[in-house]
Amino acid sequence: MRWVVAAVVSAVVLTSCANTDTWVDSSASDGWPAQYGNAGNSSYTPVATSANLKLEWVRSVKGSLAAQVALGSTGATKYLAANAQSHAGCSLMVWEADNGARQRWCTRLWPGGGLASPLFDQFDNLYVGQPGAMLSFPPTQWIRWRRPVIGLPMTPRFVSPGQVLVVTHLGQVLVFDAHRGDVVGTPLDLVSGIDPADSQRGLADCPLNRRGCPVAAAPAFSSATGSVVLGLWDPSAEQPVVVGLRYRAGQTPLLTKEWTSTAVGGGPLGSPVLSSDGNTAYINGRDGKLWALDTANGKARWSVALDFQPQTPPSVSPDGLIVAGGGPDAKLVAVKDAGDHGEQIWARPDVAPLSTSSRGSAVAYTVTRAPDAGLSLLAFDPADGHTVNTYPLPEATGFPVGVSIGQDGRVVAATSDGQVYGFAPV
Repeated sequence: MRWVVAAVVSAVVLTSCANTDTWVDSSASDGWPAQYGNAGNSSYTPVATSANLKLEWVRSVKGSLAAQVALGSTGATKYLAANAQSHAGCSLMVWEADNGARQRWCTRLWPGGGLASPLFDQFDNLYVGQPGAMLSFPPTQWIRWRRPVIGLPMTPRFVSPGQVLVVTHLGQVLVFDAHRGDVVGTPLDLVSGIDPADSQRGLADCPLNRRGCPVAAAPAFSSATGSVVLGLWDPSAEQPVVVGLRYRAGQTPLLTKEWTSTAVGGGPLGSPVLSSDGNTAYINGRDGKLWALDTANGKARWSVALDFQPQTPPSVSPDGLIVAGGGPDAKLVAVKDAGDHGEQIWARPDVAPLSTSSRGSAVAYTVTRAPDAGLSLLAFDPADGHTVNTYPLPEATGFPVGVSIGQDGRVVAATSDGQVYGFAPV
């Protein structure tokens, strides 16, 4: 009997001493962790968004912006990170979004990296690239780690707890250990003949999605399928293609190239967006159509003519409702994925969205041109597109770079001229 009791006690002790450190593995914040929200670029969050907002603060980064701001979610303070470009002073900055945008800290990165947004994990650590390097910062400004890469890392994505996917504008694909910064597995090179010492090559072509920038936009990743989908323009090719990779956690090789697709008319423009199940990629074609591709093989499922050329990616909710991307000549249009075809279910030709529509469970937001030629934040119902509210962006100039939605329902809009507007639900 004593032996049985001892065995039970030993088992309890062994169980209590088992490895329980998985909680320290980093994953994306449940705020707006990076550009286009989650790793699938869906620009969708389950947060209960509000039609009634108040403008709490307006602040400038004292430079320019080319990507959405990222929003963290840990603790009582909600942090905001902006990857700006400035002639002098700070470029990467962290503010307190729920405290009048009070600056927490800032630092200067190597110029040229403003095309990508930072990525927040659930501990408010930041992951961000600059030409030639990938870096991580803790909630303070001191560098956790810095590692060399070939090119500029586009917006990074978590592919599993503790592992961060990085695709550079020159086509290098790597997975980093989020804590130590070590490269996990073997990197892939999607473009041959790249000079590893020239990480700024072709950067000027990236904002315009031109030939000299092989990967001009953030990749999309689905944890459901392990699919990584991105646009790729080999400098020797006539037009860009869509490429599908597969990430297999814990396996060798960790990353494999699965397919290349020429299905998208004229080639892809901007970041792909993945469905919630990871089986479909939605991509803007340069032919003015919205394309749906099968992520298993890159084959086209369907396409819908939009009669305009979106400059930004669509947004996609878990029920398959797609709101087309924005741009100077865009219209507010919704398409439903019906499996073998896409069906336009409503359109607002009177509304010209200038940014990707960011959506919560109830209300969606985009930035439009105001009647006085300024900019306004438009709140609309994604079910039928009707306007539920409009909020002017005071003295806004430049073009909008997107709208971010916080875990607490806060809404942050930003412009290319570095103006950032913080709204809170009322």
